[in-house]
Amino acid sequence: MILATSARARVYLDYNASAPLRPVARAAMEATLDLQGNASSVHGEGRAVRAVIEDARRQIAALLGAEPKNLIFVSGATEAANLALTPFLRDKTGGCEVLLAGAGEHPCVLSGHGFASERFFEAPLGPQGVIDLAALERLLAAAPGRPMLALQAANNETGAIQPMRLAADIVHARNGIVVCDAVQWAGRGPCDLKALGADALLISSHKLGGPKGAGALALADGLYFERGLIRGGGQERGARGGTENALAIAGFAAAAREAFVTCNRQSLELADMRDRMEATLQAGLPDIEIFSANTARLPNTSAFAVPGLAAETLLMALDLEGIAVSSGSACSSGKVRPSHVLASMGVQDHISRCALRISLGWASQPGDIDRFCETFQRTVSRMLARRTHPVAGI
Repeated sequence: MILATSARARVYLDYNASAPLRPVARAAMEATLDLQGNASSVHGEGRAVRAVIEDARRQIAALLGAEPKNLIFVSGATEAANLALTPFLRDKTGGCEVLLAGAGEHPCVLSGHGFASERFFEAPLGPQGVIDLAALERLLAAAPGRPMLALQAANNETGAIQPMRLAADIVHARNGIVVCDAVQWAGRGPCDLKALGADALLISSHKLGGPKGAGALALADGLYFERGLIRGGGQERGARGGTENALAIAGFAAAAREAFVTCNRQSLELADMRDRMEATLQAGLPDIEIFSANTARLPNTSAFAVPGLAAETLLMALDLEGIAVSSGSACSSGKVRPSHVLASMGVQDHISRCALRISLGWASQPGDIDRFCETFQRTVSRMLARRTHPVAGI
């Protein structure tokens, strides 16, 4: 399908699914390619690889407000969620017996946790996609045991920013543990354990412009795992067995450094592009519905729908025009279906099926927005005309 487009460069607007590799990450990986030892070996070659991993650990831990000894490298945020969201994550008073999660959490949280179904409860969202704190308090009051809360700092589909500190205070008042999915928030806002009020925090390399296949779980002091998810040779303090992916970890650290350093400036630039795009679309398409528009959102994210135009059709039409967008979480796509996030916000199914997501990032340019707006409005006009005049085909 991509071959059908012209030689004109494609426009990539799906950073919440995966960001392009940053040059600094590529350079860090290339510098690691020729290291041939195993990080668990004691000879010089092994120590050289171990030095790369531990340097990356120190750098990423500092960015997340954690001690290096409390940072665990994993294959990505899905593994981090599967590792953290279990009764085996403990502190001096033991583990948790109940898991609560926002209804709009990523599938790796909603289906990847290690609690029995009768010990798992979803906290509802309001119409803007923000967790209902009063409902959370009611769930906690009825919870049959010590609670753990899993909550995104910001939603991956709508960009809605969650009240992490407020939710954490409510859970901590009941001696609970708070696990924050900071995958979309990292590099776009203050992202450390203390700022978010979290006891555990997970991020993913490829969302930051690092390589796929790396991520990290940062723990507050005093937390540990009674048993790891992947058991083997005792790597990563026994929490995650298996030879570390030094190549990806090196690229991860380089990307994270750059993303965090440029966060404030880039957030302003992305918010300006996002807002200009939405204003342009609203001016040309008065029926367009923008989700979570009346709450704080990530500066790079916009989710919207043109009622009556299916997301799948729009996605394919835009792809043929050389523009990559999404209809929500990439981990749930390949099958374009109604979003559980929008459903939890009370969005009707026939609107949800029309939802698209635009997400910008480190290499996005104002010209990308100009081209998207022109192409999208032209595509929508053509599709609406064909619906109105099906015989004429115009």
